[in-house]
Amino acid sequence: MNEVVIRKARVEDLEELYRFEQGVIEAERPYDPTLKKGDIHYYNLKDMIDASHIEIVVAEAGDKIVGSGYARIEKAKPYLQHTDHAYLGFMYVHPDYRGREINKKIIGALKAWALSQNIEELRLDVYFHNVSAIRAYEKMGFSKHMIEMRLGIK
Repeated sequence: MNEVVIRKARVEDLEELYRFEQGVIEAERPYDPTLKKGDIHYYNLKDMIDASHIEIVVAEAGDKIVGSGYARIEKAKPYLQHTDHAYLGFMYVHPDYRGREINKKIIGALKAWALSQNIEELRLDVYFHNVSAIRAYEKMGFSKHMIEMRLGIK
């Protein structure tokens, strides 16, 4: 089994990252009835790779990219104790590599980057019914904080 290495994403990785983006969307469709049908995109990955306030990382096993994630520095609401936090997203591990704590390694790298940027809080969103993801994040130290609610009125 190849050792998994986490590194900063590069423009040359875009083709695989676009596939991962569709994997994220496919995984989230059952939890989100508000997503448009057909092809959609969540991210402008090329711009994100170049942005100074975003760190996109990939997990590599040998010469194969097997996972991804990003941290994006965001301004906190003015009434909160912290001024900035890092929002995590694009968390994806190829199905053949799940169960090997790759997501934990990705989050560890993003946490280290956030700390290097003087950020002291990480945040992320998880769909309420995605119990396995919630459990995995709780195992890494995240705690439930708020539930976003919606009501379709048409």
